[in-house]
Amino acid sequence: MKKMLLILALAMVSFANAQKGTILVGGNIGYTSTNRDFQTEKDKNNQFDFSPRIGYQFNDNWTVGGEFAVASSKTEYEGMTETESKLTNFKAGAFLRYSVPLSETFSVFADLGAGFQNEKSTLETATGRSKSKGEGMYVGLTPSLFIKMKKGFGLNFSIGGLRYETLNYDNNGPDVNRFYFNFGKTVNIGISKNF
Repeated sequence: MKKMLLILALAMVSFANAQKGTILVGGNIGYTSTNRDFQTEKDKNNQFDFSPRIGYQFNDNWTVGGEFAVASSKTEYEGMTETESKLTNFKAGAFLRYSVPLSETFSVFADLGAGFQNEKSTLETATGRSKSKGEGMYVGLTPSLFIKMKKGFGLNFSIGGLRYETLNYDNNGPDVNRFYFNFGKTVNIGISKNF
């Protein structure tokens, strides 16, 4: 499973060094599995996310394109009561990228993305099942560093960014507003290839 995820991650490329008139194809893929065992309870969580994007580099510095993301998670609780929670999230929008070459080897770029999202959750307990659905929007800014390697290959490094999103749930559910400021909290590394 880990080898397959690594191959998929390498296949999903993100071109940072803009070249006028070229097509950008890229994305991210991720999987997380957590098992916790307490004296009287156990819980298990699996998360998967996939977020491809495609764009057109209309200028040496500017790229515009579309992006979407699919994420799902499932959590199972065992103990005094058994509970299962499922969550799926879908996002679709557009992005704008600005790239600046610093030298022959290094470039920096920033991605500004915005769009719509929906989220569905299901909670199953011994007493029954409840479902909820929410819709909203998102906007985010992510700065990154690009290191050019050989034959058009390169590495992308990101250490977080800014993000704001909203979700409005059906059936008198809550209105959720989230703001993320996570510079230095997360690290993303990608491989890229310019054609």
